[in-house]
Amino acid sequence: MSLFFILISAVFINNYVLVQFLGMCPFFGVSKKTETAVGMGLSVMFVVTLSSAMTFLFYKFVLVPLNITYLRTVVFILIIASIVQFVEVFMKKMLKALYGMLGVYLPLITTNCVIFGVTLINIKNNYTFAGAIVNSLGAGAGFTLAMVLLACIRERYDNNPDVPELFRGFPLALFSAGLMSIAFMGFQGMI
Repeated sequence: MSLFFILISAVFINNYVLVQFLGMCPFFGVSKKTETAVGMGLSVMFVVTLSSAMTFLFYKFVLVPLNITYLRTVVFILIIASIVQFVEVFMKKMLKALYGMLGVYLPLITTNCVIFGVTLINIKNNYTFAGAIVNSLGAGAGFTLAMVLLACIRERYDNNPDVPELFRGFPLALFSAGLMSIAFMGFQGMI
């Protein structure tokens, strides 16, 4: 499978948020404002790409040769947690405003299903190193796209006085995400 098809598939066809329903907690929690959605999306894109590279290399050059592939879940989580800790410290020092906006959701990237799922899918699909990186970039881009789209929709609804109070906030976000998911499932069969 070519790298272009892996990328398109990860962003649109198999979008990890809207089609595979991974990473829903930060998807709903951080998508109230476009700025925070972009920041979280780019953070996830960076972490998922770096995590995939590190876990891929560790899996191929340590776990497989030592025949201890059954430890991949624990090892992958440790690698992801270390990378997230690095990102958190970096943002706290260099990007204080974004760090403040992301709040508790930044450390939760460690347990974000998208990141862990992508690392496992890269191994399961027997991607090459380049394929794993491209799939990870696509997963991060798809996550960012979904977050920004939902944030834009939520900002419009929140500023609209005609929306009944009963539907404001999470109910309308859930409905919007459902419609977005249906739209993204329309890409099925493209490739």
